[in-house]
Amino acid sequence: MRFLQIQDFPRQVPRRSFHPGAGSALSRIRACLCAGLIGLAPMAIASPDSSGNEAWNLYGQITHVSQAHGAFKSPYQGANSLDGGARLDSTNDFTLFVGARLWRGGELYLNPEIDEGFGLSNTQGIAGFPSANAYKVGAHHPYLRLPRAFFRQTIDLGGAQEVIGSGPNQLAGTRSTDHIVLTLGKLSIPDIFDTNIYAHDPRGDFMNWSIIEAGAFDYAADSWGFSKGIAIEWTQSWWTLRGGLFTLSSEPNGERLDSGFRQYGVVTEFEERHQWGNRAGKFKVLGFINRGNMGRYTDALLQIQGNGTAPDTGRVRRMQSRPGIAFNLEQALAPNLGFFARTSWNDGSKEAFDFTEINRSLSAGLSLAGQAWGHAGDTAGIAIAVNGLSSDARRYFEQGGMGILIGDGRLNYGKEKIFEGYYAWAVTPEFHLTADLQYIDNPAYNRDRGPVTVYGLRAHLDF
Repeated sequence: MRFLQIQDFPRQVPRRSFHPGAGSALSRIRACLCAGLIGLAPMAIASPDSSGNEAWNLYGQITHVSQAHGAFKSPYQGANSLDGGARLDSTNDFTLFVGARLWRGGELYLNPEIDEGFGLSNTQGIAGFPSANAYKVGAHHPYLRLPRAFFRQTIDLGGAQEVIGSGPNQLAGTRSTDHIVLTLGKLSIPDIFDTNIYAHDPRGDFMNWSIIEAGAFDYAADSWGFSKGIAIEWTQSWWTLRGGLFTLSSEPNGERLDSGFRQYGVVTEFEERHQWGNRAGKFKVLGFINRGNMGRYTDALLQIQGNGTAPDTGRVRRMQSRPGIAFNLEQALAPNLGFFARTSWNDGSKEAFDFTEINRSLSAGLSLAGQAWGHAGDTAGIAIAVNGLSSDARRYFEQGGMGILIGDGRLNYGKEKIFEGYYAWAVTPEFHLTADLQYIDNPAYNRDRGPVTVYGLRAHLDF
């Protein structure tokens, strides 16, 4: 799904999982396929007002993802390692998108969601984790959450009128091309920042964390990938300027958000839109800074000098700041072919707070629409990502330190290199089946382990 403004995008933070059996996962695949076949002709519910603007609407989605890998080279494992044996894990989610118009330009959105299942190895063992449909927490039984509940106010500033179509978290209507959008409430920061039309929706395109997002963008979030805060977007002709203030989790990788905004993240982004050879493109520059109670790697290493224990950033946390920057390009190359690239960096002297252990990242890829071979609804994509650690982070993990996603107990450092390819088949306009393959060299930056090939199947239904 690709929608305007806030959309049902990445679920960037992983799950600490147990290991459901292969039979259970296969039964979930069958159940999801049945749901898709039953809903071959789904209808969204919407109600226009007297002016033709939607007064309210209701949409939904169901997504199942199974991923598996075979046994790979693993001479040792740590507490946060990817399991060296063969493994199959799966996730399921069902979401409703409820929207209501409060007054001119004012809109309220609620996204109740039911989740179930786990990512590979408790969503641990790879910094660029292979499924953004997996959270850092999960359950063997379905559980209900409200990941998004936000208010949006659009203020027209003049210019031509543009038509906004109806969709999840989007009410049909009109607005001026020059405008300001204020968003307030609970949402995921990548709903607004670091978006990319070719690589950003793990329910529709790529699935690897460091491909659908800038890998070093350590954005504020709880363990499910959502935060509370405010964002402002100012759009004029060919550019948009965005800014936001959001609360961090109460502790790094925590399930609860910090109360009172004592720990927070600030995000800014400038987007320019252009035509290159009559092909549309966008270029974005994003900066962020997190202010929270976090540990410095060198402080953790100094604390254990000579005592033979592993370093732990949790013992040396204090209020500090951690900045970062990201660049994001999307460019149409032909009517059915698009190119994207991201590069990002953050302050690697301190521990990752809410996303993953990536201090340097570069990703790029191609997306090809199925019109090229007569299947208009299909999409194919290939991409690569190269992730790296800072020198301080390397020494910390070499001495046995643990992080959010990684920690093998020791480390023979090498850059984490990822290839992903997928094919999304439109069985109907609303129901898609996707085959996904990822090859990961040096998982968790460790030359002693891997490589590992991850095979994925995704079933997705919109209604």
